[in-house]
Amino acid sequence: MLEENTIAACFDKLPEFRVERTRRHKLIDTVFISLCATICGFDGWEEIELFAKSKESWFRRFLELPNGIPSHDTIRRIFMHIDPEAFRQCFSDWVASLGISLEGHQIAIDGKTLRGSRSKAKGKQAIHMVSAWVDEHNLVIGQQKTEEKSNEITAIPKLLEQLVIKNTVISIDAMGCQTAIARQIIDQDGHYVFGLKGNQGTLHEQVADFFETAKAHDFYKVEYDDNQSVSGEHGRIEERHCVAISSDYIDAGSRWSGIQSAVAVYSNQLIGGEEHRDVRYFISSLPPVADHLSGIIRRHWGIENGLHWSLDVGFREDDCRIHSGYAAENLAILRHMALHLIKRDTTMKGGIARKRKLAGVDEKYLESILF
Repeated sequence: MLEENTIAACFDKLPEFRVERTRRHKLIDTVFISLCATICGFDGWEEIELFAKSKESWFRRFLELPNGIPSHDTIRRIFMHIDPEAFRQCFSDWVASLGISLEGHQIAIDGKTLRGSRSKAKGKQAIHMVSAWVDEHNLVIGQQKTEEKSNEITAIPKLLEQLVIKNTVISIDAMGCQTAIARQIIDQDGHYVFGLKGNQGTLHEQVADFFETAKAHDFYKVEYDDNQSVSGEHGRIEERHCVAISSDYIDAGSRWSGIQSAVAVYSNQLIGGEEHRDVRYFISSLPPVADHLSGIIRRHWGIENGLHWSLDVGFREDDCRIHSGYAAENLAILRHMALHLIKRDTTMKGGIARKRKLAGVDEKYLESILF
């Protein structure tokens, strides 16, 4: 039975919120059914019930199902009332059970709005999920809900508290470039690379002014390290020049814990015959080694392609109109889990949507993804 599987072992710890006389279906059965349905492309309550009933004999190989398949109303009520903090902890326990070491890896942190979770009729804002993503493993290792994108500043510290980040590099865009967040990362024995924009007015101006002046004089008497690269695909050619200097040049002071370097990335893109120039600035607690920092900055955007794009295109997350209770948040966590299970499968070539369809019709393939 399923008890020996790590998925069940982690999610069987969910606290029961129902009174005993109303329990006709086990929580773990409902969660496992919903996970399988999510993997296979069945995304609404009615679709989950339809999928489960069509696979009832298969599910009985793994689940007790004391009263058969739960109805779509039962599934909806359960996900509305599961404590998302407890659900997140079960997810974290499952990630830990995978035995993946994060030491020496990069953790990208960024947010995504679940547009379908907004309800004008109920006056409910869309949920914004801030996630921690490890691109090398195609894995979300933690997430934190907030009501608005502007609240990422308060969500990121809560997310970091969930994580063991010793000897990792945390990359965050300009929204998370805050002295308190830098201090927390250093206190947790990690390193950081932060994007800089106008929200850090004085620091951004200092860094931009220094690099503009230094570049105009060909970095005369400035000790720096640089790295150049060229890439191109689909009619687009991009040249990047990364220049890293010691943070001593910008007089960041003691406000920024552990700061060692400032970085400028000059980009020259040729798209359809048109040239586009851009420059972005960063600060980091890592030494000013351009090759290393350039790689971290480029890999940070793996969270856009590997996570956000996959959820939008492969899982049609923005089309999900579920917003009652805690359901939207809990299902977002379930999609993160399903995404990793699908992405780690190497037995079949093809995109996420294709793998989901195959899992829905081929039970052996679904088992290979799950187990």
